[in-house]
Amino acid sequence: MHPEKTRRPGSQSRSRKAESPTNARSGILAAGNWIVDRVKLIDAWPAQDALANISAESISNGGGPYNVVKDLAKLEAPFPLEGLGLVGDDPDGTWIFEDCAANGIDTSQLDRHDKLPTSYTDVMSVRESGRRTFFHQRGANTALAPAHFDFSKTNARIFYLGYLLLLDKLDRAGANGKPAAATVLARARKAGLRTVIDTVSEESQRFADVILPCLPEVDCCIMNEFEAERTTRVKLDTEARRNTRNLRKAADILLEAGVRDLVVFHFLEGAYVRKANGAEAVQGSVRVTQVAGSSGAGDAFAAGFLYGWHEEEPIETCLTYGVSAAAASLRHPSTSEGVRPLRNCLTLAKRMGFLHRT
Repeated sequence: MHPEKTRRPGSQSRSRKAESPTNARSGILAAGNWIVDRVKLIDAWPAQDALANISAESISNGGGPYNVVKDLAKLEAPFPLEGLGLVGDDPDGTWIFEDCAANGIDTSQLDRHDKLPTSYTDVMSVRESGRRTFFHQRGANTALAPAHFDFSKTNARIFYLGYLLLLDKLDRAGANGKPAAATVLARARKAGLRTVIDTVSEESQRFADVILPCLPEVDCCIMNEFEAERTTRVKLDTEARRNTRNLRKAADILLEAGVRDLVVFHFLEGAYVRKANGAEAVQGSVRVTQVAGSSGAGDAFAAGFLYGWHEEEPIETCLTYGVSAAAASLRHPSTSEGVRPLRNCLTLAKRMGFLHRT
């Protein structure tokens, strides 16, 4: 039974579960932050009390689970896509349901909250650099709790949860001293799903307290270099990323803390993965010459990587899928509109070339 103050909407998007030809698990269930992003393209980031000019603006999907499943839909992933979370009983919430329906994303576990608004973010993206700054309304996401998760209702193979540090009730420690997210992840694994976590790049010292206790229930941990450095205390600035030594050191800390299969780091120059069995791979970014906006590029990387992981591709291939999807997303200021079918993303990446990594 769901907590009070939530209700299931009357209409749902088309379910893709029937596409699975066998009883084997298939697909990705993405849960956590469901957000409407209002992206504003500005000429420069202003000083305090100064003015910046907005040259363009758009509304798009935001939040890890929403971005990942929509990117996977645009990549034409050959497996079911499902969403789980809370939105408001408002026009933004309706927009999310309609957008999911248009992209074939199952919303049977996406509920409405009757008192809190749909979460939204004002994204200020600088035209020349592609750098962005976020102003966030947490909204209905603050009410997402363990009781909203029912893994008997899904046949997905992978459970993605994001963003930790931005999910108030799931970040909060329970009676066992661990974040409630750890309990949710344990339930997902018990139900037979492989678990993935992603986090948000917040300015705080909470990373170790929230992330580390969850890791024994995590099969795949995805982070950017900022999040990885805050969690492990291993220096991962530009100079430290020139070889894999510090990346390996940070990944090993997370594996020793409990990650069961693999740790994935993505950053400006490329991406790195290390498996619990000691295998590792590194991949340079695509040589993108023009960046329309970097909002959502990290989630596009995650979508590409998880596409390959779901299909049991080698980790090197998963990384190539990830950086290629990220490069495609950079061509548009919104989160997902630049993403194209995987074959097109790979063709684009091959044409533009990759940065070499050592």
